[in-house]
Amino acid sequence: MNRVDLARLARLSEAARQHARLRLNENLHAMEDPIHRLLNATEPGTYIQPHRHLDPPKLETLGILRGRGALLVFDDRGGLVELARLSPEGPDFMLELPPGTWHSLVALEPGTVWFEVKAGPYSAPVPADIAPWAPAPGTAEAPRYLEHMLALVR
Repeated sequence: MNRVDLARLARLSEAARQHARLRLNENLHAMEDPIHRLLNATEPGTYIQPHRHLDPPKLETLGILRGRGALLVFDDRGGLVELARLSPEGPDFMLELPPGTWHSLVALEPGTVWFEVKAGPYSAPVPADIAPWAPAPGTAEAPRYLEHMLALVR
């Protein structure tokens, strides 16, 4: 049995806090599995460049197990289309994104852990699935863009 309990979430969140990117995934699947399931611990300050899963097309299910986070959905030019604030207490705690939906996540409090499900096997994102209107992680512009996304959530 592959158990996900509070102690496991706490360990993963602590590891994410120590990680340079302020986030860390823990797979619950083997890479060749047809369905990928993972925990994604995110801390405030982590930047996830907006992206989509179009090539190959993959529906993505996101739920929040701990903490508070927001999912931002964008149009092809980077305009905000939809926003969902997720928390285990609700009102929203799980959602599905159709294939090809531009999106990003932000952590709104320490110890935020997401549960993600999408089709496997893993394939590295193609350049067309990385938002051309958003800066790459590690660039000087990325912190400003993260602040922009957080301002959209507030």
